[in-house]
Parts: sequence; structure tokens; C-alpha cells
Amino acid sequence: MKKLELKFENEDGKTVTYSLEKPIEPVDAAAVKAAMNEIITQDAFTSTGGDLVAIKSARVVERTVEDIDLP
Repeated sequence: MKKLELKFENEDGKTVTYSLEKPIEPVDAAAVKAAMNEIITQDAFTSTGGDLVAIKSARVVERTVEDIDLP
């Protein structure tokens, strides 16, 4: 399953990551940046280190899980 990870910096200078499942692809970088700026502007989220103050990065992550058959 793919996830869109949005990484922000908080007031303490630490990285805060929010993950969204099943992103629309292809990902529109401009739309992601605009949404992240809006999150910061509206103080939509907070963290233990304070409010979000800057965008760090965004990425799509895909995780593959393979079960092991144990006899």
C-alpha cells in the first residue's frame, strides 16, 4: 500500500510526519505544497514540540509485506 508522507518542522526544530493512505497518483507537487502551506497557515495540526512552522519534504512510500509460512 502506498502512503503520502508530509514532513514538517515544528517550533522545537524537530520533524513531524503525517501519513495519508492511498494518495492520488500521479502526485501533484504544487497541490501538495499548497496543502502543506495551508495546514501551517491554519494551525490545523500541532505536535508535542509546538506548532508546525515550516515544510520539510513530502514523499510517496510503498511498503511490501510478505508473510512467511511457518511449518
